[in-house]
Amino acid sequence: MMTTKITPEPILARAGTARSHNILAVASGKGGVGKTWFAITLTHALARRGQKALLFDGDLGLANVDIQLGLMPKHDLGSVMAGKLTLNQATMRFDDGGFDVLAGRSGSGSLANIPLSKLQSLTDDLRLTADGYDKTVLDLGAGVEKSIRSLARCAGTILVVTTDEPTALTDAYAFIKISAAEAAGVDIRIVVNAANSVREGERTYNTLLKACQGFLKISPPLAGVIRRDTRVREAIRNQTPILTRHPNAEAALDVEAIADRLLAAN
Repeated sequence: MMTTKITPEPILARAGTARSHNILAVASGKGGVGKTWFAITLTHALARRGQKALLFDGDLGLANVDIQLGLMPKHDLGSVMAGKLTLNQATMRFDDGGFDVLAGRSGSGSLANIPLSKLQSLTDDLRLTADGYDKTVLDLGAGVEKSIRSLARCAGTILVVTTDEPTALTDAYAFIKISAAEAAGVDIRIVVNAANSVREGERTYNTLLKACQGFLKISPPLAGVIRRDTRVREAIRNQTPILTRHPNAEAALDVEAIADRLLAAN
């Protein structure tokens, strides 16, 4: 299951090596594991802890942070990539969550294959913008395409979200493999989402950990387990953050615990 072969692109390994320790990249390798929901909820949890926080929708192909939050942004990343606005100018305030949002290009794949030169410019601007925040949460697209990997290289910490599904584990492993190959020593941590229990989530983590130890000779730590919770889907349907709609839900408390551990580690 864990033998995915991916060849790193040398140009990515050389370009933009500086990582910003206040940027947290949320990755998955596979869609449908709750990555964007987790990125939103983590940003909200950090804001609730007094952090000046920015949520950056880095899914350059199928952005949907604005949809989950019920926002209708006047500007988005498309305007930035077209040279019409700076990242700061495209950022909007999400008052209900107490954090800022830079929306992606919702429903459009036009940014998914942007040239490397523009990607490099975007990552440089992202680092500069992140300097104005305590924490920037970068919601990456699913997969291991060059645009995703280039943005991930900005982050001081990469949180890889997976579930117990075999395909989710395989794709999470693929993302970890190529990230570790392109940047030795990168801080990668694993988040297990939609677990039936904490113990089952830990078992899922151990499956992925053993593959990483056996094939990659690395041991990414467990950032946390998020328990399966029907109120997550209900909050998403209502386009409301779960920490607003159901702040005492098990899934909400689990993400808050992850936020606490991340802050304690820094």
